[in-house]
Amino acid sequence: MKKILIVEDEPSMRMGLSDNLEFEGYEVDSVGDGKAGMEKILSDSFDLVVLDVMLPTMTGFEVCKSVRKKGNNTPIILLTAKGEEIDKVRGLELGADDYITKPFSLRELMARIKAVLRRQGRSSHSANSVLDANVIEIGRLRVHLDAYEGFSDDQPVKMSHKEFEIIRYLWEHARQTVSRYDLLENIWGYEDDQPTTRTVDNFMVKLRQKIEPNPNDPRHILTVHGVGYKLIP
Repeated sequence: MKKILIVEDEPSMRMGLSDNLEFEGYEVDSVGDGKAGMEKILSDSFDLVVLDVMLPTMTGFEVCKSVRKKGNNTPIILLTAKGEEIDKVRGLELGADDYITKPFSLRELMARIKAVLRRQGRSSHSANSVLDANVIEIGRLRVHLDAYEGFSDDQPVKMSHKEFEIIRYLWEHARQTVSRYDLLENIWGYEDDQPTTRTVDNFMVKLRQKIEPNPNDPRHILTVHGVGYKLIP
């Protein structure tokens, strides 16, 4: 049975999440402030943490940063009332595995929890496999970099050579901001039919259609306004 920790200061929310997760078959523990949450994560063993951002004693951002700094890699889903992209980026950069913006449906949260647990399972299974070194997974897309093959739900996905090279470059610079000009220089070369920054944006739209569960709310290829893009695996 998977064990989940809920760190949420609102009692009714905490109780509601606990009840629903237990109904889904999870073992659940819960605390109501950030410091207690951090201590629980570090002292106990959990398969996943649902962590509110706005907490007393320590924010969810601070908790996430602290546990990652101590080498704890327990998957974390952030709950945030903030919808601005900069907050999403900050949470993911600090080591969160996913986020969900309040208000949210329980169905969406359950789907996110299952997706993160699946990814964690695949990651643990293949961590020591040399054969997987050039096979990466981003959102819905699995890419075999050496073979230039893409799959979604085990079905082949048609992709151009440039799309593979963009993914490779973003993967090599994961969680870093990559400017449009970096991509133009390293993927196209400025002399290649005089591509423009608009060309880069068009390719990102296509890649999001293949990668993101909801391309209108991207979670893996994030826009850094005025600069370029950031890949969050």
